Amino acid sequence: MTNWLPDLSAGEGPLYLKLAQSIEAAIDSGALPPGEKLPAQRNLAFDIGVTLGTVSRAYALVHERGLVAGEVGRGTYVRERKAHTDTPTGGIRSLAGTQPFEAPVGKLRFDATGAPHVGQAAAIEAILTKVAADHPTEISDYTRSAPGHWQEAGALWMARAGWTPETEGIVVTQGAHAAIVSVVTAVTAPGDRILFENLTYSQVARALSLMGRRILAGETDAQGLVPDDFERICQQQHPAVVFLMPTLQNPTLAAMDRARRETIANLARRYNVLVIEDDIYGVLLNDTQPMLASLAPERTFVISGLSKSVSPGVRGGWVSCPPHFAARVKIAHKMLTGGTAFLLAECAARLVLSGEAKAIRTRVVAELQARETLARAIFEGHTFRSLPQIPFLWLQLPEPWLSGTFKAAAFDAGVLIDGEDEFKAGRSDKVHHRARIAFSNHGSDDIRRGFQLLRNVLDGGVAGYDSAS
Repeated sequence: MTNWLPDLSAGEGPLYLKLAQSIEAAIDSGALPPGEKLPAQRNLAFDIGVTLGTVSRAYALVHERGLVAGEVGRGTYVRERKAHTDTPTGGIRSLAGTQPFEAPVGKLRFDATGAPHVGQAAAIEAILTKVAADHPTEISDYTRSAPGHWQEAGALWMARAGWTPETEGIVVTQGAHAAIVSVVTAVTAPGDRILFENLTYSQVARALSLMGRRILAGETDAQGLVPDDFERICQQQHPAVVFLMPTLQNPTLAAMDRARRETIANLARRYNVLVIEDDIYGVLLNDTQPMLASLAPERTFVISGLSKSVSPGVRGGWVSCPPHFAARVKIAHKMLTGGTAFLLAECAARLVLSGEAKAIRTRVVAELQARETLARAIFEGHTFRSLPQIPFLWLQLPEPWLSGTFKAAAFDAGVLIDGEDEFKAGRSDKVHHRARIAFSNHGSDDIRRGFQLLRNVLDGGVAGYDSAS
């Protein structure tokens, strides 16, 4: 990270504007080159004697100008600026070939689990072209009603393990995350408690916390949420909703057997707790255990979508609701998202109903199996959990690695991964000494290179990592 400090004596206007101008000038001059990490906002505020809000406003402004990019928890980085090339037709700059900001320059991204590229773009292009031809009016207007085949597609995609959702209970959503947040918004109020496993899909927990819900974390074992702790929390804290991934838990890969599912379903019924069953990874597996929705249909919402198995960019998602809840969830989804995008929802439905989504999923699973096999070979001798169809592994870090230190060392080696703190529903003193390594991004050569870089970091140990550099 740079030791650069701004000069606020120049420029005009309020301090945040002067700071933004100073950052832009440093980028133009090369003092802040592409890929350079800007100082942490809190540190910079202390160093130059301004408030954190001033720095935040300045960083937001240069972000809006396209000069920097970044994510919460990773920092802010200078974007590479390419010369604009005018087209021969009137000077409108083409966006063809431009690259979105996905990671700091030169870093391999092993922190995302969307479906890998297996040639699905051709099928999606053909469907989008047909949708535009068939529905020119609908794609140029707001979506005011959902065609019945959107729900039929969701029911077809979600059905498995002997369970088939009722079509009228399906709500079409813009991805699984929107589905989960919409359900919680529809069935709870600010101040209500939502129970998660202690390691979980924490982004939704954080989103719900921002919306005024109180987050609880339950103890887990190799099968996920521990029933005794679930009952204790129900007796003492009275959660309104529990969020679970019984078929494949992210990031631990825990899976509940039938007995555990039956126990959880019975406890949820006894203590009147609604259940959100996230099955986004379930469509990648041939799991035969009963869905919680088949054990407690009157209180279970099932979440599914296309992001892990077909394409995250389509934003295809569905939630299957218990009787009488669908209308409330649909309204909540519209209020939260602005409404379903016709083009994407129609594309998702056609992918499923045509059989194309199933064909893509087959290729995705084959690709993931090859990558998991490669991971097993390269990380041989280390302890981790993985499954052939799943796009990540849960690595146990050898002594004396800490999760945060290993994540930082991996970053310095050129690889972005997620440490265990990324998955904690809230503050916790429990330490697992684990890291999740996801491998759905990049091509096969980059996957092999990234695995080998991480293996080198592991083998080098903390003695080979200088965190003060």
